[in-house]
Amino acid sequence: MLLARPIALHHYISAAQGYLELGMTDEALAELERVPAEERTHEDVAQLRVYILMRARRWNDALAACEALREGRPDLSLGFIHGAFCLHELGRTAEAMALLQEGPASLLREPVYFYNLGCYHAVLGNQEEAQNCIQTSFNMDEKFREIARYDPDLEGVIGNLA
Repeated sequence: MLLARPIALHHYISAAQGYLELGMTDEALAELERVPAEERTHEDVAQLRVYILMRARRWNDALAACEALREGRPDLSLGFIHGAFCLHELGRTAEAMALLQEGPASLLREPVYFYNLGCYHAVLGNQEEAQNCIQTSFNMDEKFREIARYDPDLEGVIGNLA
């Protein structure tokens, strides 16, 4: 009977991921609701819930899920990066920046941290800080250069970068 839990948990996660890949966010969330209550705080379930809610553009719900994730795993960057993004999408960009800066030191190894921080600086009118952060993300991972070309947050910043 001990094997039933991990297998069932894996089944619900796989089903929810499948629905998410199809863009069926309500069905994906329904699969996570089928996870036994004692397993709903499992890290994989919590992270998937965040992804689904963000895909559904349910920013307040996703923010709450990120808060729960940060409480349970303050060492994980995901709760900070995605929580900040939710705040930004809710028009609370200054709070988003503050949340990112409160995160674990491991964030400093992630180019998305610098990219998002650059976007938040740009939106708040801090062009020089935005350029520095965005350039750091490019230096860490060149794929962010292409992403930045189409990011409306960076319209006034991207042309000034090498």
